[in-house]
Amino acid sequence: MIILGVDPGYATIGYGLIDKTGSRLTLIDYGVVTTPPDENIAVRLAMIDRAMAAIIQKHKPEEVAVEELFFNTNITTALKVAQARGVILLCAVKECGRLYEYTPLMIKQALTGNGRADKRQIQYMVKMLLDMKAEPKPDDAADALAAAICHANTLRVQQRII
Repeated sequence: MIILGVDPGYATIGYGLIDKTGSRLTLIDYGVVTTPPDENIAVRLAMIDRAMAAIIQKHKPEEVAVEELFFNTNITTALKVAQARGVILLCAVKECGRLYEYTPLMIKQALTGNGRADKRQIQYMVKMLLDMKAEPKPDDAADALAAAICHANTLRVQQRII
């Protein structure tokens, strides 16, 4: 089963694709989608939609796991990230149809056993679980892979959105 993990944002969106065959997890691809800071938000959202659709169409994941938002003290940033996340969710439903969401706490707990793990611990565990030569960078891509791994190793009955 191919799983796409997504770490939402509006400037940088992390994505990671893994294949789960039995209990084995294999890395397929990972990276980030970026949008130019000097562009208006509507254009950036359209860019995110096109990029996410292209990733889904290329790799044809069977399921998509998206990290939920955490509270942000900067309301302007939080609103833009929420808008981008909405575009990502809509794209995932339209292009794949099987969407699941996980809180950052759930993802950290699933990978490290510690819901308060830091970025370095997440990168290390992603590297180990996917048998990578180096820790995935940037953080956004590592977080997306972590979401995919969490989904692969979690009972999904309760988390399924659509």
